Amino acid sequence: MQYAHAFIDNGLHYLPHYFSVPLDYAQPDKGELTLFAREVRLVGDEQSQKPWLVFFQGGPGFPALRPIGNSGWVKRALEEYRVLLLDQRGTGNSSVVSHQTLAGKTPEQQAEYLSHFRADNIVRDAEFIRAQFGVKQWAILGQSFGGFCSLTYLSLFPQSILRSYITGGVPSISHHADDVYHATFKRTLDKNQAFFAQFPRAQELCQAIADHLIDNEEFLPNGQRFTVEQFQQIGINFGMSDSFISTYYGLENAFVDIEGQKQLRYEFLNAMLAEQGFQTNPIYAILHESIYCQGFASNWSAHRVRDQYAQFNYQKGQPFLFTGEMVFPWMFEQYKNLKPLQQAAEILANKTDWGPLYDPVQLAGNKVPVSCAVYADDMFVEMDYSRETLAMMPNAKAWITNEYEHNGLRADGERILDTLIAMGNQTAATLV
Repeated sequence: MQYAHAFIDNGLHYLPHYFSVPLDYAQPDKGELTLFAREVRLVGDEQSQKPWLVFFQGGPGFPALRPIGNSGWVKRALEEYRVLLLDQRGTGNSSVVSHQTLAGKTPEQQAEYLSHFRADNIVRDAEFIRAQFGVKQWAILGQSFGGFCSLTYLSLFPQSILRSYITGGVPSISHHADDVYHATFKRTLDKNQAFFAQFPRAQELCQAIADHLIDNEEFLPNGQRFTVEQFQQIGINFGMSDSFISTYYGLENAFVDIEGQKQLRYEFLNAMLAEQGFQTNPIYAILHESIYCQGFASNWSAHRVRDQYAQFNYQKGQPFLFTGEMVFPWMFEQYKNLKPLQQAAEILANKTDWGPLYDPVQLAGNKVPVSCAVYADDMFVEMDYSRETLAMMPNAKAWITNEYEHNGLRADGERILDTLIAMGNQTAATLV
């Protein structure tokens, strides 16, 4: 069912596009998915011959940006591109994946179905759309996991790409998931140290909340018991700019006294539920580790690596630490909307026959101008791995900066994209 319609707002023209694509490109008879993409262009550009720029959202498992006004990176992009905001398969208006839509499938069917929602098929979807549009080449912009998709695109269909812009998302193309999580746990430790140094009282507040959760049952507004492990996961915000102070404000207002009894405030519990994006976007939890898997199983990589960082396993009387964007098997025991997917998650965590996502030979011969913003203090994407990948790719340039956190494109997108476009033009000039 198609709900989106064309409209005009603040000088921008928004046009919806729907496509039917195979679930499995290798076996098209397995069924079809509906893909949704929103075209954005300046009013008056109807006859323009500007090239396309396709945006790949971060995640995995989150829909494309819904712009509000002509601002940020979209404003800069529209100066010379028509923008296509692709809801990756399973997100937004593209055959959405949720506990509701998966409810009619067995765990085995859920796992088999979800195995087709990685970057390789996201890129094939984009190629399908490009062919439908009759476009020879287009530019791509990948943020975070969208950058991973960009490297897959450059591996599989480099002839289709005019320029590639990547922000906070240049992956290792060879390291095991365990290596990735060793690096990210260390970065998460760094962020914890910085947070508690800036707000010394926060440690006391966090321990009080954690100890209370150990000794008492507290329930989120959806009826789910709230635990220390869930509380720790709000540390994912430390990868974003200006998150320290907002986190501290929330800690200050965690408790309320009810007839002499200390309880967690409803406002606090409601805010904690709002932090749990896994509830509405299960792909993020169930396929998160598979984005690193090529011919091997993750076997709950972050959970195993965490055992080597015992300080993250909170106990009374010990310092409290937040975790980051890692996923753990206990989430499928605790999170209300993930419980029905527990067996499927286990199947996928043990899946060994994941196909390749990158072609090292193709990337080593890359001829597409690639411009990347690499954030030196990125909590989610290890800078050293990004530099390692870029070093083996000709015509790829990196802007390494500590001015931004992982969400730099959202925080200052106009400047970041302007810088990357200039870098790409410079690289292209040397190729003529």
